[in-house]
Amino acid sequence: MQNTATGVPVLTIDGPSGSGKGTISRAVADTLGWHLLDSGALYRAVGYAASMAGIDLSDAAAVTRCAETTKITFRDLNDGGETRVIVNSHDATDEIRTETCGATASVIAAIATVRAALFEKQRSFRKAPGLVADGRDMGTVVFTDAAYKIFLTASAEERARRRYKQLKAKGLSVTLASLLREIQARDERDATRKVAPLKPAAGALIVDTTAVAVEEVIARVLAVVHPV
Repeated sequence: MQNTATGVPVLTIDGPSGSGKGTISRAVADTLGWHLLDSGALYRAVGYAASMAGIDLSDAAAVTRCAETTKITFRDLNDGGETRVIVNSHDATDEIRTETCGATASVIAAIATVRAALFEKQRSFRKAPGLVADGRDMGTVVFTDAAYKIFLTASAEERARRRYKQLKAKGLSVTLASLLREIQARDERDATRKVAPLKPAAGALIVDTTAVAVEEVIARVLAVVHPV
């Protein structure tokens, strides 16, 4: 399908789980007044739908059909709260944010046909006045012509601590050690997969957020779009 929005500016923000992509992307999109694409939520939503349907994740054809047929919509709340993710008419926002669903998303993201099935859906988010695209291959695969590219990173230990705080705040029972293992395993899968491996896009600004305040990271990213 021919993309008809090539004139619309795109800012890609890629990076591993827990690097701050979601928080930074939403804040930057809100500040700029641009649309936001949480590409990871699409893969998590497909993983959730596949699990609910009892699909064997090793069956690439079945998972791909699931990606092609699953209805995924994003619903913004009027109070500025977390965007709700609707999967086949079910609000699956909380379910897709679990570490289990994240691991599932990492597994299916390595399937080339699944990525192909979601490619145009991701591209369709490119609308005026602009788009902030949050993911792992936004700058390297989906929006290679993006004018602005960022790659966020942080130590695995720091990312595990952040996820631990988030999940505990939601009342979920997790341990820091298990989260660290899961993050390290996902890093390995994402960085070594044959299809769209996790890596900085050429020319991307790399920002290590390990010991940097959120406000400072936001300022650095905004400075890329609007240099001081």
